[in-house]
Amino acid sequence: MTTYAEADLPQLFPGTVNTAEGARALFADARASATIGRGAFGPIAIHHHDVVELLRDKRLRGPGMDFARVSGIPEGSRAWKRQEQILLFMEGDDHHRLRRLVSKAFTPKAVEALRPTTRATIAGLLDAVIDAGSCDAVPALCEPFPIPIICALVGIEPDRVADMSRWASSILQSLRLDAGAYLAEIEQAQAELDDYLDVLIDERRAAPRDDLLSNLILAEEEGDRLSRSELQSVVAMMLVAGTDTTRNQLSNMIHTFAEHPDQWALLRSRPDLVPNAVEEAIRWEPATEALPRVAAEPLEIGGYHVEAGSIVVLMSMSANHDTAVMADADVFDIARETPAGWHLLTFGGGIHYCLGASLARLELTEALAELSSRLPGLRPAGEAVTNPPGSVIAGYTTLPIAWG
Repeated sequence: MTTYAEADLPQLFPGTVNTAEGARALFADARASATIGRGAFGPIAIHHHDVVELLRDKRLRGPGMDFARVSGIPEGSRAWKRQEQILLFMEGDDHHRLRRLVSKAFTPKAVEALRPTTRATIAGLLDAVIDAGSCDAVPALCEPFPIPIICALVGIEPDRVADMSRWASSILQSLRLDAGAYLAEIEQAQAELDDYLDVLIDERRAAPRDDLLSNLILAEEEGDRLSRSELQSVVAMMLVAGTDTTRNQLSNMIHTFAEHPDQWALLRSRPDLVPNAVEEAIRWEPATEALPRVAAEPLEIGGYHVEAGSIVVLMSMSANHDTAVMADADVFDIARETPAGWHLLTFGGGIHYCLGASLARLELTEALAELSSRLPGLRPAGEAVTNPPGSVIAGYTTLPIAWG
């Protein structure tokens, strides 16, 4: 069997494309000409059926500490030790144990209780700009939106929201391919967050509240509980995963609707479509575009042999636009009915499926409901600037919009 390295496959470096439209075109061309692509580190799965199957394939594991090693994080450093305790980088019994314990605190009831806070947060941000008729959506709406919600979920006081936002942005650098260059910033933020959480953990152990940190402290299975270090890592993981993905996904969603005025008008006339519109927006322009995996043993992908140890990228963004599974996947349509066998892959799948998917959906649903009810004629008001190359999350640093 031909190995992927020997084959004439499309070279796919999505970081070199600076627009979402360009990335969609790049992968559409690749899907039309090949079963897989070749990236900087190994094969890239680009078709929906392959990504779905590979997410369940036990011959692939998560990136583990290979990612930290490649990105230049020194073994034994504070940043290294924190990544060792993050679900994304854990496998086997350790992963199952931590996921079981964390999921006990991350219940549908706890998420649903955040709905009023979520709606009030986006409404307050909108109140501050609505009379102006325009704004840069990133600093005005997207960046400040998820932090108060995560703080309310975890049980962090409102006066620490600014600190949490700063720490989240710095710790996110640990997921870059060149994370080693940001080590000092990452570890400073982690140290400050750990010191704050030390005090908070002691307070919640002495006097539990109805918040996620208290529930994590109390979570137990057969006498097993989370250690202090694990509690710190879980909160840091939620802070990063629950803020930067959501604020970037919100920017993507606003950008998408500003570029599709017909769909915005339809949504305003039919508010019942909001949940469906959120799913379509997440599919169309996702904040997380790829899912890294490592081949634990040899396997075949798209008809090509892949050696054990290869880094395999499951390009969920490409799979979400695969017209072989969804006939009109290259069209943005909030009223679509998804076909049988369809899986939205933005939140991953298998044992590493995103624990915070329900919270992200709630946040985006409430945000879109508020925005669509109050912003007639949403449209671009200038050049949108995407996150710089090397960013872990796809989104915008500048997004001028206007309405009315």
